[in-house]
Amino acid sequence: MSETDTARGVTGEDEVVDLCRELIRFDTSNYGDHSGPGERRAAEYVAGKLAEVGLEPRIFESHPGRASTVARIEGEDPSRPALLIHGHLDVVPANAVDWTHDPFSGEVADGCVWGRGAVDMKDMDAMTLAVVRDRLRSGRRPPRDVVVAFLADEEAGGTYGARYLVDHHPELFEGVTEAISEVGGFSFTVNEQRRLYLIQTAEKGMHWMKLTVAGTAGHGSMIHRDNAITELSEAVARVGRHTFPVRVTKTTLAFLDELGDALGIELDPDDMETTLAKLGGIAKLIGATLRNTANPTQLNAGYKVNVIPGEATAHIDGRFLPGYEEEFLTDLDRLLGPHVRREDVHTDKAVETTFDGALVAAMQSALLAEDPTAKAIPYMLSGGTDAKSFDDLGIRGFGFAPLKLPPELDFAGMFHGVDERVPVDGLKFGVRVLDRFLDAS
Repeated sequence: MSETDTARGVTGEDEVVDLCRELIRFDTSNYGDHSGPGERRAAEYVAGKLAEVGLEPRIFESHPGRASTVARIEGEDPSRPALLIHGHLDVVPANAVDWTHDPFSGEVADGCVWGRGAVDMKDMDAMTLAVVRDRLRSGRRPPRDVVVAFLADEEAGGTYGARYLVDHHPELFEGVTEAISEVGGFSFTVNEQRRLYLIQTAEKGMHWMKLTVAGTAGHGSMIHRDNAITELSEAVARVGRHTFPVRVTKTTLAFLDELGDALGIELDPDDMETTLAKLGGIAKLIGATLRNTANPTQLNAGYKVNVIPGEATAHIDGRFLPGYEEEFLTDLDRLLGPHVRREDVHTDKAVETTFDGALVAAMQSALLAEDPTAKAIPYMLSGGTDAKSFDDLGIRGFGFAPLKLPPELDFAGMFHGVDERVPVDGLKFGVRVLDRFLDAS
């Protein structure tokens, strides 16, 4: 395909939509227990697309079907520190009956590509592939080495993807000092004269945990003061209804300063409820970065209506702000009480970096070249990404998957939501910005 494409002058913009659609059509649903289809077929597809333009990609399978693809592009000056562009190939599950268009069809409708992974994050995977293929077809090497990694298992914490590679194949990332990936670089329209592009410079840490209460088993018709379900339910309700205190981190403070200037209003970090009320649609994305959170997500107990079980369990999705893990766990144990046993299912740290340096300047210049109203500002992600694993190698991570979005699109609602979709024009914009970014970085 590469020779024909070169002869016809096919560009990254020309093929990014088809690449995104084809990636969506691989059902890579991650259920967290290896029961899904895995990422192997998608990883092979990516490897094929990279091999077509002269790269030598490698596929790493950490568990049957759980595969990641990695390749290194030699830059004009290999002595410079390298850049990592990473994305994940897995997606959260989707129930087709809830969707307007089948979540694994990659259908184009109403100016968007629809499907599970359209924004999380097969859009960035497609943009990365499109830019790499275009540059290599036309003989344009990046200024420095670039490692591209298309990873398994991010949606379940990265154990079989980024974490596996960092622990078992760190040599793949030799010389890499900086990285870009998902959930950043998207636009928030202030007015016709100003669009803000949110660059992710921090993300909360996680404690996914299992709660267990042991009680006395018995007949459902009897009086039981030691009912495991009752004890656990009360504890889960306390956690679920608790509001953790506001903690404004340095990233959020910088975000509020920049946003307040752009909006022409004062955003008081000491009165965040009033501040959030002024933020409109962006409040959903920012609200959870102001405090620690703990949300009950699963309950399990019993096997028959007339039998009181001897044990009840629940799962909690806990997220903590950078610097506040100890406070989070202390608050949580106080809420749970002495009769609930807490054990971690998956943990990972919070990460935070500063919004400065040549890489940030390259982001800003690339955005401005494609959107004269653009201004890049830092923000914190309430969730987590594979940047946590790469941080262990000393790699400074940013969320920069550039998209210029229509103001009416509920972008935050697209993540793990029904009718996930990405604008076609946004994909093409992202290709142009990423191409400029590589030249400037």
